[in-house]
Amino acid sequence: MPALVSERTVLDALAAGRADLAVPAGALVTALARDTARDHGLTLRLAEPADGRRRGAALPAPTPPRPVAGAPAQTLALGCDHAGFEIKDALAAHARALGWTITDVGTGSAESVDYPDFAYAVGRLVHLGQTQLGLMIDGVGVGSAIVANKLPGVRAALCPDVFSAFNARAHNDANVLTLGSRTMGVETCKRVLAEFLGTDFEGGRHARRVQKIADVEARFLPGAPGAA
Repeated sequence: MPALVSERTVLDALAAGRADLAVPAGALVTALARDTARDHGLTLRLAEPADGRRRGAALPAPTPPRPVAGAPAQTLALGCDHAGFEIKDALAAHARALGWTITDVGTGSAESVDYPDFAYAVGRLVHLGQTQLGLMIDGVGVGSAIVANKLPGVRAALCPDVFSAFNARAHNDANVLTLGSRTMGVETCKRVLAEFLGTDFEGGRHARRVQKIADVEARFLPGAPGAA
């Protein structure tokens, strides 16, 4: 699992009085982490390699991600916050038993974290075409769905029951599922996840409607003429 530099990582560095933060090569630096570092004057630098032959350079600004077509089939980005940690492993095992390959973006313990960091990490992998679908678990699922839906091309749906999961995939072509560990039992979550993973988009009249969702999104992307 790649290292994650979240807003909490930056805040801890600031609280320790640090002026810069070494970021491991290949680490995922969340948008909130970058913004917080910028706003507080904390420099994010690439960590020195193990042999110490060169000093860390300033971390480059992120290039706006572009969606990549053709995500590998049956690949699932999986994330949670502290509220979802208790059931994450059970859902990961369930997905693997159904034939899916998991990319786990964290969190790795029940210590309190901020769900936007992990919802963003899940949505980003789907947006970039690195995974076919995403799953994010927090206390209720609403907040994570809001975050993931900020990423272009992501259609996240909170599905509290099996029918919602079917409809989200078959009619809305949803590609990220959010679940609430405090409102749903683990067995319900397993059934919902299985339905979400096992249902294909029906297309037809629904394709026209999903395209209209994409059209609304496109009006507000950078460079779009006359956002309205």
